Amino acid sequence: MSTSTVADILATVTEIATAEIGVPAAELGSDVDLRGVVGVDSVRVLRMVARIERTYDIELDDQDVFGMSTLADVAAVVHRALAEVPA
Repeated sequence: MSTSTVADILATVTEIATAEIGVPAAELGSDVDLRGVVGVDSVRVLRMVARIERTYDIELDDQDVFGMSTLADVAAVVHRALAEVPA
């Protein structure tokens, strides 16, 4: 999956986020701060991150996870992690 583009990753991350967070995709634009979305809490975000890690077979650094606030941030972190995975 290391050939995934940021746009592909963002689409997948958005799907996962809507399922795990329980907020419609229309409310989760790529630049919306997840910390300000009603109903989003740390448990839901961690479940989202765990599902993303399983989906892409990667492990995200805690520092990166806690630095993410938007889906665009999440997609960028996943893209960077995929680039570091040996072929």
